Amino acid sequence: MKPLAERVRPESLDEFVGNKEITDAQWLKRGVLEKNLPSLIIYGDPGVGKTTLARIIIKELGLPYKIFSAVTSGIKEVRDFIEEADKNHQEKGTKTVLFVDEIHRFNKAQQDAFLPWIEKGVIILIGATTENPGFYINAPLLSRVKTINLKKLTKDDIKKIVCRGLQDADVKERIKDLPEEIIDFISDYANGDGRVALNALELISFNYREGLSVDDVHKILQKKSLPYDKKGDSHYNLISAFIKSMRGSDPDAAVYYLARMLESGEDPYFILRRMVIFASEDIGNADPHALMVVVSAFNAFDLIGMPEGFIPLSQAVCYLALAPKSNSSYLAYLKAKEDVNKHGSLTPPLYILNPVTRIMKAQGYGKGYKYPHDYPGGYIKGVTYLPEDIKNKRYYEPKDIGYEKILKERLKKIKE
Repeated sequence: MKPLAERVRPESLDEFVGNKEITDAQWLKRGVLEKNLPSLIIYGDPGVGKTTLARIIIKELGLPYKIFSAVTSGIKEVRDFIEEADKNHQEKGTKTVLFVDEIHRFNKAQQDAFLPWIEKGVIILIGATTENPGFYINAPLLSRVKTINLKKLTKDDIKKIVCRGLQDADVKERIKDLPEEIIDFISDYANGDGRVALNALELISFNYREGLSVDDVHKILQKKSLPYDKKGDSHYNLISAFIKSMRGSDPDAAVYYLARMLESGEDPYFILRRMVIFASEDIGNADPHALMVVVSAFNAFDLIGMPEGFIPLSQAVCYLALAPKSNSSYLAYLKAKEDVNKHGSLTPPLYILNPVTRIMKAQGYGKGYKYPHDYPGGYIKGVTYLPEDIKNKRYYEPKDIGYEKILKERLKKIKE
């Protein structure tokens, strides 16, 4: 028997659950009706209906078609099919639909093979992928297709899918009445993945008994693995959300994203390295202790590892989120780098250079140098240390926040 997800798969755009702004779009309905649809790349998280939507479109177009998986099929099979499609186009003037699942697994040369046939109108390419096309699909191919992003299914969407699954004859025979709180639990458990919801419902149906409770269902389903790709969008999206939450001084959000990453199997050292960068880039001298806290957390994690290693990480994350923020030292370097690239190798003032040789001494190296420790306050007013051409430049501009406020007052006193 086919899995439940396959048995209740929708067969028309009207039956498709979620992403109505796409399935109700006039360009899609008109293109299907007129059999003149542009080539498409459909992308989104697992279980949002990419393959289902592609199959519905193929069915409603009513054109010759072929379905490939980039995981199991090679470019030779695709080329053989395109030859047939080209022959069909020449004889009957009819386009052929080519559906490629996991299209991101095709390399650049393989993707380039589609280009002339799309341009000639021989094929309508429909590709499905869980990866962002901007990263994995070649620019020439992207420019010739329309991209569709299927958003994650909402809890209400999942409930509709579960209710459809309950109408399946086999499930209906086993489950007489499923309490609303269990439907709610499945909808939360699925985390926007329709396939997960239906697989869970089918598993529950095999273990169903009168009086089944949410606790019973929890035991049946056990812990669900969180969807996460260490090299894909999840990796970059979550670390971005994590950094921006700390930058926005929200410890709750920062700890949540930390937990999301750690519980999904992210490398803790990747997170710690980003925290070290954050402590200098976003906090800097507004709280010099921030860098020490993170480095200490790094060392603590080295000592204890997981599973307890989350404890020093969480402590450091909360500290970073609530620390005063300043990117002044970070910006100082960028401005200095700009002048280095603009002016090249400017010579420092000779009086701050060591006269290592007799010739250098004769040229004025070190002449007139004053030792700051011999002066009140440990600095000398009016002395310039930058090269002559940029002697009045200011790179480091401390902010009026945290410890940097003290540094700003000191800098002001020195410069005046």
